[in-house]
Amino acid sequence: MNAVEHTDRLSVFKTYKLYVGDKFPRSESGRVYEVTDSKGKWLANAPQSSRKDARDAVVAARKAFGGWSGATAYNRGQILYRIAEMLEGRRGQFVREVADAEGLSKSKAAAVVDAAVDRWVWYAGWTDKIGQIVGGANPVAGPFFNLSTPEPTGVVAVVAPQESSFLGLVSVVAPVIATGNTAVVIASADAPLPALSLGEVLATSDLPGGVVNILSGKTAELAAPLAAHQDVNAIDLTGADAELAKELEIAAADNLKRVLRPPVSRPQAVDGDWSADPGTHRLTAFLETKTVWHPTGALGVSGSSY
Repeated sequence: MNAVEHTDRLSVFKTYKLYVGDKFPRSESGRVYEVTDSKGKWLANAPQSSRKDARDAVVAARKAFGGWSGATAYNRGQILYRIAEMLEGRRGQFVREVADAEGLSKSKAAAVVDAAVDRWVWYAGWTDKIGQIVGGANPVAGPFFNLSTPEPTGVVAVVAPQESSFLGLVSVVAPVIATGNTAVVIASADAPLPALSLGEVLATSDLPGGVVNILSGKTAELAAPLAAHQDVNAIDLTGADAELAKELEIAAADNLKRVLRPPVSRPQAVDGDWSADPGTHRLTAFLETKTVWHPTGALGVSGSSY
């Protein structure tokens, strides 16, 4: 018998951790909770993040904001495309995790993962184009250049979709960072494993640490301190139910956060068809418009401004 052959071996269970500031900490509180599949079978213990973990994630996101927002749009696009490459290389793992998380067949889970990879590529292509859609030169009376340009809002707290553990997650996170913001993401409470594995992909891509921070645990427990946090500039309430969303909106008003609360009329607001054309509304949701006036110089006799 070959010495390396084994008829029996113990499985190596995966340890899931948070992703904060390019590191993989356990929850500050040491708490975990059981994650099960659609049939109630145990899959893993996920870290149950605390308010301290949420605050640490905001610190990491703020620290990363200057470098990420200052990067060229073309460079951000390259990095998002690299994330898609890395996901493609770990496709099998994500197919298994999505199938378990959402109770899908392997073929349907594969379609979901492929759509998520394509979604990263979609947003990678928009990074250096969205400025041309929402910015431009404005016609004004007088010898002035008047230019409007988009700028990222800042640190965005994202309550990820509850039912769509991977495609929905990618669909809300990718546009936030594509436009130069940094993110603190609360993963689906019942199906956090694909999100936590995404953190491993982000860590091994070219994405700077702190640009995306991923927390797992009780949605309301984590969302409340983020909505009230004075250093969070915006919040996406996609994964919050109506009652929680109302509470978070009230808390967010304290420092005039931008709030994205999808209308009930849009299916994606209630974890609907995330495979639909995403459009550009999520790209523009967390952009500010800066308008600059600049004199062109004295007009000459011929009327030229140069």
